[in-house]
Amino acid sequence: MNTSNTLRTAWSTDAKRWAAVTERRVEADGAFFFAVRTTGVFCRPSCASRPPRRENVEFFDTADDARAAGYRDCKRCQPGRLPRDIEIVNRACAALDADPQQRVTLAQLGEAVHVSPFHLQRLFKRVMGVSPREYQAAQRGAALRDALRRGDDVTRATVDAGFGSPSRMYDTAPAELGMAPSAYRRKGAGLVVRYTSAPTSLGSVLVAATEKGICKIAFGDDAEPLVDELRAEFANAELREEAGPLMPFIAQIDAYLRGSRQEVDLPLDIASTAFRLRVWDALRRIPYGETRSYSDIAEAVGSPRAVRAVASACATNPVALAIPCHRVVQKGGALAGYRWGLPRKAALLEAEARHAGADTVGGASAPAETHDLDHAA
Repeated sequence: MNTSNTLRTAWSTDAKRWAAVTERRVEADGAFFFAVRTTGVFCRPSCASRPPRRENVEFFDTADDARAAGYRDCKRCQPGRLPRDIEIVNRACAALDADPQQRVTLAQLGEAVHVSPFHLQRLFKRVMGVSPREYQAAQRGAALRDALRRGDDVTRATVDAGFGSPSRMYDTAPAELGMAPSAYRRKGAGLVVRYTSAPTSLGSVLVAATEKGICKIAFGDDAEPLVDELRAEFANAELREEAGPLMPFIAQIDAYLRGSRQEVDLPLDIASTAFRLRVWDALRRIPYGETRSYSDIAEAVGSPRAVRAVASACATNPVALAIPCHRVVQKGGALAGYRWGLPRKAALLEAEARHAGADTVGGASAPAETHDLDHAA
């Protein structure tokens, strides 16, 4: 797996890149390169050569870009070679990908790439955003999904994906597939999903739930496209439009939008990768009336370089409000994308700021209670 794109998002501006150069940040190696006009040489950020003047520096995403602009490789830092940290992680990924049926321990992986298990664990998580164990679990889950989509027998797919035994697979598959493997193979056949829609101040809201909890909360201008989207996601599930059982959830959402409650406390039946679940949990910990940047969330989940992955987790959030991804903004405070439209994001943040301010006039309000995510089983 190529790790360059994962790194690049953390050093996306010239200001951040220049700071990395002046501080000789080893962790920025591979994310970009800097070239010095007065010498005609380009280097990696950690180069130990004498620091250049800022006005003489320009930045490039790749070594090839720098060479195309007429610069030559620095003989001291040898920017044409992969940074050692990335090279180690790439070799570790290759070792994990080589045989998905083999469960590799951290000690075995460290021995394979010639670094200590402790150092490899820190290095892998810093570069990839997940631990080696989480990476291997995600690869097994992807292999299982691909096999089931092809219509392979569940037992055969289980073994080929590296789960070792059906019992082990059934213990972990819900968090990786979002449903039992047999149901996934049938594209949701056998599942019962109840749904309803209602008008709100933000347009139509659709709420859908399995017997275990809410699996979708979505906003739109009209209810019909939201129902069409639900049908596409649960193509072979039994969809039932039943307002009654879902009205308490609709009432919570309505109260939230009116500002009379500050949390949407709903049982959730959602699943995704380990990293996205960590991001979604961090989002639920953002206090009402406050915002965090994508880089703040990346820091909070222990993966400061995984800013783009955090944005992706926000964009794939299946339950609006219950997981408040609308509270994540760009570092300067500007609004970034929102799955249900930027005007709705702006309206939510404005309303939360207004109601939070009203609640704290006589003193600080209590922080909203958070709950662990419930995963589909």
